[in-house]
Amino acid sequence: MVTHLRENKPIEAYQVFDQMAKSATSVVFDPNICNSLLGALASAGHLHSAHSVFDTMLYRKISFNTTGFGVFLNQFCRVSKVDEIMCLLDRMEVRINEIDGSVAAVVVVKGLCEASRVMDSWQALGELRMRNCKPDFIAYQVVVEAFRAIGRAEEARNVLKQKRKLGVAPRMNDYKEFIISLISERQVQVAKEMGEVIISSDFPIDDDVLNALIGSLSRLYADSAISFCKYMLGKDRFPASSTLYTFCRNLTWNGKTDEMWDIIRTLSSKDYFSDIQSYRTMVSILCEAGGVREAYGILKEMKKKGLESDIFSYNCLMEALCRDDLVRPAKKLWDEMFKGGCCGNLQTYNILIKKLSKIGEVEEAQHLFYHMLEKGINPDSLTYTTLLKGMCREAKIDEAYGIVLKSKEGDPEIYKSSLSVFVVSLCKEGKFAVALKVTQGLSSSDIDDSSSHVTLLKSLADSGEINMAINHIKWIRINQPQKLDPISDELVQSLSFSLKMEPVLRLLHGMHQIGVAFENDSWINLCKDTQT
Repeated sequence: MVTHLRENKPIEAYQVFDQMAKSATSVVFDPNICNSLLGALASAGHLHSAHSVFDTMLYRKISFNTTGFGVFLNQFCRVSKVDEIMCLLDRMEVRINEIDGSVAAVVVVKGLCEASRVMDSWQALGELRMRNCKPDFIAYQVVVEAFRAIGRAEEARNVLKQKRKLGVAPRMNDYKEFIISLISERQVQVAKEMGEVIISSDFPIDDDVLNALIGSLSRLYADSAISFCKYMLGKDRFPASSTLYTFCRNLTWNGKTDEMWDIIRTLSSKDYFSDIQSYRTMVSILCEAGGVREAYGILKEMKKKGLESDIFSYNCLMEALCRDDLVRPAKKLWDEMFKGGCCGNLQTYNILIKKLSKIGEVEEAQHLFYHMLEKGINPDSLTYTTLLKGMCREAKIDEAYGIVLKSKEGDPEIYKSSLSVFVVSLCKEGKFAVALKVTQGLSSSDIDDSSSHVTLLKSLADSGEINMAINHIKWIRINQPQKLDPISDELVQSLSFSLKMEPVLRLLHGMHQIGVAFENDSWINLCKDTQT
């Protein structure tokens, strides 16, 4: 069930639940999973299946929680009469204490009002009080606003009188827990609606809740996220840096860059950006949105305020410049960094080496590679991969091989990865003879496994050079026979995850013809199936 729920497949999860429930009464269910299923089915519109889960939970005395039951109740109220809703609550009996009654009351009246049944919602308030659900200030206000919206001012005043007479007050911590729990259960629409109920009447709401709403809603409900953010700013309160980054990134993704700039300008006017952390967030947001000029302006502003521009901000801007093909400004930024005493780190070097290698400026990329070694910065797999690919494209084979040998001085895994990239790149550029020479030049102890030979053989097969691959197999059989079995096994195993099986099958068939034995001949059946 958990996997299906995680993959947003509530019906599949319900089928598992239903089968388990019918199989034996001794099956023990996790209450949290059952409540998640109850809510997921209801929010997806599978109310009949959700009701079945509710019935089973009652029968088996599985505990309810406010989140799962609340989402179910939210949907149930929209299509049910008041007496049916109360009957549902009556069936809970003493177990009604397992859920937050005040939150349930808001869910009920909100659902009825959204179904244009405002008079029913007023009736429900009285029924809920008798069932100890304790409708609070927010529940009454929902009904008041619904009456006002349809022009029923007299009824709205009567509800307000009743509210004052009863002296109900909002229990804000209950709503905080409910909304945070809804978000964690990915019930963001219900969380959005509950948050809107609170801020529409200007009730207190914690920054933690607003941050959670702004961040979680910005992807699917960008306009609502904007409203919550503006509400927060209107109260002279600010989103957390991480929330702001997620919020602005999602606004950009949703094509709402104008709205994003409005938020940023408002934050700037309120002196939100004042320390290193807030400036880092600002630079990151601007670079994500394509505002490299503005991001560079932020770096200058930091210097004017006496704040040292950190490597994170420089890297964000460097990456944005390279992404937008602004290589000359990226190089100038590089010079500016070092002049200002901010030395690049591994990420800085990788950003420029990758870009320079891609656009054919391999000599500069190579220069940066040796420069980072001088500075004591160890290259990683990304450094070697991008540089070697670029050098092979530019036919700088000897220099590239020198880079591969340089990788041998460090991590053995990086050396194996670099050698593999080098061989594949050579084959991709049609330099098969060189690839063979490199691989055959390795000593038997040069690398612990057979990966370089397998990489070469698969590359040759993919390029249609089966005869060349078979000749290499013959060379291995004579010069490094101890590697023949591991190579054969690895080739057969690669069929299980290879996107193009045919070239490998042809290679295996050719090896079989020259007498190479295989411990597992299942590939032969696969070959027959492929041909049929």
